[in-house]
Amino acid sequence: MKFDDILEELNGMGRFQITTILLMIAARMTLPFHYLLNNFIAAVPSHHCDITSLDYGDAFRNLSHEERLIVSIPVQEDGTLSSCQMFAEPQYHLLIESSNITDLHTVPCQNGWMYDNTTFESTLATEWDLVCDKRGLNKATATIFFIGVMLGAAVFGYLSDRFGRKRALLVSYVTSTVFGFTSAFSSNFIMFAALRFFTGFGLSGIGLITVALRVEWVDVKHRNAVGNLLGLDWSIFTALLPVVAYFVNDWRYLVATVTSPLCLGIICWWWLPESARWLISNGKVESAHFYLTKCAKVNGREQFMADLNLEVLSKEIPVENENRKYSYLDLVRTPRMRRLTLLTGTVWFAAACTYYGISLNIDGFGVNIYLTQFIYGAIEVPAVVFVFFSFDKIGRKLTQAGTQFLTGLCILCNMFIPQNKGPFQTTVGALGKMFAEAAYGSVFLYTTELYPTVLRQNGVGFCYVLGQIGVAVSPIISLLDEVWGRLPSIVFILLAFAAGLSTLLLRETRNVRLPETIEDVEQTRRPVSTPEEKSQL
Repeated sequence: MKFDDILEELNGMGRFQITTILLMIAARMTLPFHYLLNNFIAAVPSHHCDITSLDYGDAFRNLSHEERLIVSIPVQEDGTLSSCQMFAEPQYHLLIESSNITDLHTVPCQNGWMYDNTTFESTLATEWDLVCDKRGLNKATATIFFIGVMLGAAVFGYLSDRFGRKRALLVSYVTSTVFGFTSAFSSNFIMFAALRFFTGFGLSGIGLITVALRVEWVDVKHRNAVGNLLGLDWSIFTALLPVVAYFVNDWRYLVATVTSPLCLGIICWWWLPESARWLISNGKVESAHFYLTKCAKVNGREQFMADLNLEVLSKEIPVENENRKYSYLDLVRTPRMRRLTLLTGTVWFAAACTYYGISLNIDGFGVNIYLTQFIYGAIEVPAVVFVFFSFDKIGRKLTQAGTQFLTGLCILCNMFIPQNKGPFQTTVGALGKMFAEAAYGSVFLYTTELYPTVLRQNGVGFCYVLGQIGVAVSPIISLLDEVWGRLPSIVFILLAFAAGLSTLLLRETRNVRLPETIEDVEQTRRPVSTPEEKSQL
């Protein structure tokens, strides 16, 4: 008897499973909030040199504020004041006639900057003057955060497979909460950057473990619904983020606000079950029987568990050697595991790189930052619905590969749309964002189904690490436009196509039981296709 057979008998998507999923919603809310938070807390409002403390004598003091700006700060080609330069001395003749300012001596801002606080009351840039020569530090906050996410994925992937999903999830909750709130009280940039690193470190565990818990507690026929349709929480909260940021426009309060749902998540953790699938795979049959009995009681299937006592469970379910401890090295010890690790790692790197390359660039629609972020979130909803139906109709492999190819195709088409065709660029760009979300969102469930239970979190953790490397690399790729304007697009196109081709080399997992051991992966597995086979699941 397979574990999926037991879940089927216990009602693989009953009240117990729904309650388990709902108990994790509050904590999962913080994931898109924090992952895309940099779009708001690191925003750089319009600014120019501060001239309020300048004293050039009575002639200067008698000028109005607008006139002082004219004689003190050069005007750029677009008609706006220079953000980083000022005249070495007042140019009073500019009040009478225009002049070629390239002939006038300018110097960097001497007394700080004045910021337009119409949109943002406070950001990292305005708090610590991370502009001009220091603007690289402002951009680095996202990279530092995602490096923390990357390392956290490796650590929590191991902890989850070694000590269990529930224990590792609590560590992740507490780590994210403590460092998330503490970062809101940072007194300098270095302190903030370090605390954001550890916040990302903790949040990565939430993303990994909650997905595993959701998938491991449902039967075969409901994995698609749980993995994709319920993944709408990411899209919904992505669209909700700009609403929160609009009303909380001070970066310190915003960081604290988006962290606060974790407090409710910690409370809900006490009612979360451990993964019975993980317990059985690690020889903890008695604990698994406890949670399965609890599931049967909630779902109204007590009679089945009365027949499946502890002794029967231990005999009928194949149990892995409980003394064997798995590590990341097991991902490459055997031929098929090695191949699986290489291919899934490639897909994750490329999918994450293209998705965040679009998501962290929110100037593309030519509208204000809040509306742009809302559009980005709203676009993801049809993507999730598309994947939900596509996974069941054409399978995981073709859906994953197809969305990757379509993402690359949209980027390719946008390269040849003239700049004066703004609506067309917006439409094609939005489609590219939708397909990128479909590809990146579906890879979570697909990868979870590919790896065996004994190595599932190690495998997904490894892929998550490569995904975060892709996230960290995406801003660097965007900077390649200084070499050639189309070079970033070409790189993203090649990555999307590489992910699509790699996916075609993976096996299909539609209507296939989750592999429990490494031996299951090494054996050739085929989908359940006939009604008789499906009836036996």
